[in-house]
Amino acid sequence: MISFTHIKSLQIAALAAVVLSGCAADAVHTQAAATKAPAYYVSEFEVTDPEGIKPYSAQVDSTFKPFGGYYFVRGGQVNSLEGEPGKRIVMIAFPSLEQAQAWYDSPAYRAIRPIRFKSAKSRVYIVEGAPPVPEHVRR
Repeated sequence: MISFTHIKSLQIAALAAVVLSGCAADAVHTQAAATKAPAYYVSEFEVTDPEGIKPYSAQVDSTFKPFGGYYFVRGGQVNSLEGEPGKRIVMIAFPSLEQAQAWYDSPAYRAIRPIRFKSAKSRVYIVEGAPPVPEHVRR
């Protein structure tokens, strides 16, 4: 016959197992999120209307910051090693491909995109990067 104390012990063990499995699932989810691949918005463009592009330039960073974006490359010198160089290159880094796409499709960015279309010629991409290299591999 099973005693009341034995039943209580089993209940406590079962509760501990549930709590620990939840913690393990959280740890796996956190580790997966930490190793998710970043993404990059890449724009090769040539400004055709320097005055016309100013409103776009003044507003664009406020549209991508809420999505975790930041400038990775913003203009600067381009040394072409092969092929014809683009006039200007901008790269915006995002935590994930989903966040980069969500920014590009957002109402705030859609509202200013026509300014870029009208004031520059561009080729634009969103590219998924490589996931971060785990620390044990870097050693």
